[in-house]
Amino acid sequence: MHGRATALGAGTVLNALATATGSAFAIDAETTASVELDDSGEVRGSIAEAPDADTRLIERCVELAVEAFGDGEGGTVETESDLPMAAGLKSSSAAANATVLATLSALGRSVGPGPDADISRLDACRMGVRAAREVGVTATGAFDDASASMIGGVVVTDNTEDELIVRDEVDWDVLVWTPPERAYSADADVSRCENVAPMADLVADLALEGRYAEAMTVNGLAFSAALDFPTDPAVEAMPIADGVSLSGTGPSVVAVGDRADLERVKELWDAREGETRLTTTRTDGARIQ
Repeated sequence: MHGRATALGAGTVLNALATATGSAFAIDAETTASVELDDSGEVRGSIAEAPDADTRLIERCVELAVEAFGDGEGGTVETESDLPMAAGLKSSSAAANATVLATLSALGRSVGPGPDADISRLDACRMGVRAAREVGVTATGAFDDASASMIGGVVVTDNTEDELIVRDEVDWDVLVWTPPERAYSADADVSRCENVAPMADLVADLALEGRYAEAMTVNGLAFSAALDFPTDPAVEAMPIADGVSLSGTGPSVVAVGDRADLERVKELWDAREGETRLTTTRTDGARIQ
């Protein structure tokens, strides 16, 4: 019983830690999960790029999918990814989504919008969010990040109720700068983020008006201050890019706009320690292979 699926990374428009309203957009960076189910009753996970990394999230995703649609199967799950871990680019959400879809595929279950589908993509996404909460890798459940990864485009969500408020499509080039340090979402100082709730409300208003690039710039300044990240990379990009923000709980910074402008920003960010990459937005979302 084999399944394989791919899900997308994402960048941040609005960090949900302040008010539980979040917004994110899918980017062209992928995580793939391969699942082999057997009758062992035990799930064993591995991460190709990090053999010693914590695998509880992907193991729990398999378990939840089996609980819902299987018959006590165990097996193995392995993920491989373009996304650096703990960098604010939604690697956990992508791994969870890919794992849930791969497990459903291994179980012979259909995922989609049609009336004959066994489960919708958003409900499959919620399964991964539940797993993330249960193993403690996220403070909010990250339904905003997970839904962007699963269905593509840009989303605004209520992370308390795991409900999609808005889905839209954007066509941006995207520049990502990732410094060497790492930041784990579960370790974020939630109380400091709650202090910037008035700014988060403003960001939400801008996002709901479709002013996503402006929204993310305001978000980036507010949450860089709350989470104690430097604003210099964003300030460098502001005169050039359409929008720029700290992504997630950092440390990556993401800028959006057209390719020529972002290549100018890349020249500035390349002088910094770390890695830069040019990519694009995606509207297709996760898929079973």
